[in-house]
Amino acid sequence: VQLQASGGGLVQAGGSLELSCAASGRSFSNRRMAWFRQAPGKEREFVAAISKSGDLKYYADFVKGRFTIYRDNDKNMVDLQMNSLKPEDTSIYYCAAQTLGGTMGTLTLAHMYDSWGQGTLVTVSS
Repeated sequence: VQLQASGGGLVQAGGSLELSCAASGRSFSNRRMAWFRQAPGKEREFVAAISKSGDLKYYADFVKGRFTIYRDNDKNMVDLQMNSLKPEDTSIYYCAAQTLGGTMGTLTLAHMYDSWGQGTLVTVSS
């Protein structure tokens, strides 16, 4: 599956942004999907993930209550709604598709994802 992320930009602290990830290929509905982020000089970190059907969602503690992940398998899209943004959310955000052999227990592990979007930059000013 090929992924294309969009929606990043500059926003003030407390503001909102919605990131979108468009997928091509026939296996999208068979893939658990996730968003990761990577700030300059830091390792890539897990942000949120969603099950194949969209009924189960998982979030990193630092985004719980602020970010929402959702998917539309008919449109091959997975989005990340980000509210109450903080300067520390500044990062490049990547959407990713978990390998077909992945499990629910490995959702937070970047190496279990074999398809990545190109990244979209989110900058939150204070």
